Amino acid sequence: MISENELIEKFTHSSGKGGQNVNKVATCVYLKHIPTGLEVKCQIHRTQAANRITARKLLEEKVIEYENNHINKLKKKIEKMKRANRKRPKVVKEKILKDKKHRSDIKSYRQKIKV
Repeated sequence: MISENELIEKFTHSSGKGGQNVNKVATCVYLKHIPTGLEVKCQIHRTQAANRITARKLLEEKVIEYENNHINKLKKKIEKMKRANRKRPKVVKEKILKDKKHRSDIKSYRQKIKV
């Protein structure tokens, strides 16, 4: 649930159909969630109250989705660190050493022979 002190709420004139009501009444609702920086602008309904309710629902859904994505990213990062710190199997170590030895042999063949 989003608390009031975490929100910036502004009202502006809507655009589109509605005639004089659009020009006269500020029915468009703009909400910004300060901690996450997410923004929502709603001008679906003709009344400000209905737009406020809709905007809050949309913002709440966005915040929940943002938090879920953030948690998943942290879990993936932790899992990646665990995998990186895991010990290598003996077979893999031997293969790496074999490749290093092979590379050094190739380099040594390139050197000029001293007579």
